Amino acid sequence: MLISFVIPCYYSKNVIRREVEDVMKEFDLREGYECEFILVNDGSTDGTYDVIRAMSEEYPNVKGINFIRGFGQHNAQICGMRYAKGDYVMGIDDDMQNHPSQVFKLIEKIQEGYDITYGIYNNKYKNGYIKQLTSRFNNYTSGKLIGMPKEITASSFWIITQQVNQEAIKYTSYNIILDGLFYQISHNIGQVEVEHFARAEGKSGYTFSKLVKMWLRYWNYSVIPLRTAFLIGMFSSVFGLAFTIWAVIKKMVDPMLPMGWASTICLMTLLFGAVLMVLGIVGEYLGKAILILNDTPQFIIREKTFEEED
Repeated sequence: MLISFVIPCYYSKNVIRREVEDVMKEFDLREGYECEFILVNDGSTDGTYDVIRAMSEEYPNVKGINFIRGFGQHNAQICGMRYAKGDYVMGIDDDMQNHPSQVFKLIEKIQEGYDITYGIYNNKYKNGYIKQLTSRFNNYTSGKLIGMPKEITASSFWIITQQVNQEAIKYTSYNIILDGLFYQISHNIGQVEVEHFARAEGKSGYTFSKLVKMWLRYWNYSVIPLRTAFLIGMFSSVFGLAFTIWAVIKKMVDPMLPMGWASTICLMTLLFGAVLMVLGIVGEYLGKAILILNDTPQFIIREKTFEEED
């Protein structure tokens, strides 16, 4: 059985060789399994691709891809998935937090008959408080947006069947979130607890702005924000109508009653704020639609260490 590992690499020249070789050692201990690696350099300029190229020359089961610039983790993964030939395709990070010692937990779990399996962390290694808080917010809201059951927790440590892989790579939009894409393909999802290890080197490349942009990608797979915008608009209209009726009645009861400037400004602020929020949500969808119509690329490959098969 062949397992394809798709690893997006971002400034990981000092750790990617160790990760690949440690996974190989795990496979050496198991009979009946083989592995291949598709390593995608996502715009790193620190020599990461030089290490990938050297490994591809040393190991015939290692393939390297170099992007012309950075396109993001999920775009790098779907690029690598296009070249994955395995019976199963596994996605892991390049920082050793998805540890090689844990890969067979996912492999054994998906063979129980699942189409998709996630590794969920037992919190042996904990991130900082802010990171944990934002992760919980992301898991909750993203699950609601794509309709994933609350008992399923998505993560960057996953394995899918080749059938799911073939369906996923048909997706052509530049704005990719693999969790949403996987859930559109199949609801037959498993999960297994894995140990969460500390990062082998460096720190996360995800800044706050990048995390926000990634979270907004979930909107590609849901109309919930648009429905929310409708509800906000409806609530604002009802509130505005009720306030108007109240003001008219108060004036009729007491003609001498002065209508305050402050209350008028507060009402205008509330209603215009709701309108701007709704326009912002609609604008987000419209902007994405324009970028898709303009054929914004998922990725651009500068070079590869292998020749494509016919």
